[in-house]
Amino acid sequence: MSLKKSAGNMYPWVTHTHSHLRGGCPHRCGYCYVQAMERKFSGGHYTGPLRLEEKEFKVNYGVDRTIFIEHCNDLFADDIPGDWIRRILAHCAEWHQNNYVLQTKNVGRLVQLLANRAVRWPLKFMVGTTIESNRWHDVMGKAPTPQLRIGNFKRLRSYWPQVPAFITIEPVLDFDDSELIEWIAMARPDFINIGADSKGHGLQEPDAAKIMRLINGVTAAGIPIRQKHNLDRLLKS
Repeated sequence: MSLKKSAGNMYPWVTHTHSHLRGGCPHRCGYCYVQAMERKFSGGHYTGPLRLEEKEFKVNYGVDRTIFIEHCNDLFADDIPGDWIRRILAHCAEWHQNNYVLQTKNVGRLVQLLANRAVRWPLKFMVGTTIESNRWHDVMGKAPTPQLRIGNFKRLRSYWPQVPAFITIEPVLDFDDSELIEWIAMARPDFINIGADSKGHGLQEPDAAKIMRLINGVTAAGIPIRQKHNLDRLLKS
């Protein structure tokens, strides 16, 4: 898979995507569009055991791009070998005139690697995590709990404040608005993305009033919101 221009329901501020990893994501989240692709196209890139595609380390990343790395997997999942992570980050570091997006639900492992001087990080990168809700929902699969994610995100912000970091609430799942607003306000992300399920999974979703309380509360805390178009479905319900 060569470097691809970002398309579809991806972040509009991401210009390209690229993946070195193959195989199924260990988190197995029930709403994941990649799992839907697995079911439709058996035997594809994102089925079977985890593995590296060696030819992807020869991809030319060019310059002045914002590249979402491993957008169909989680680079920092516990099942990803550490030497694979180091190789992928080193490939990004070779093309230092780009900005890289590293999004993970296993923020704790990323924080550990930031403290490892043997890891070669890109010159410019940002870190994101997904917090669909303050509650646990079964569709979160084998991912770390939201409580663990937000706790480790706060560690990231405390020890590495120079690293740009964001939170994505997508697909937004039913939540307790006061607690979720408090989580985000204390974590102090540079911005948050909010979006809804766009694949018809029948998830347990919040109503429009609750979403507006979340938006207003986060805005009052001085944190910018990047609202995705797919949220309109819930705000108009």
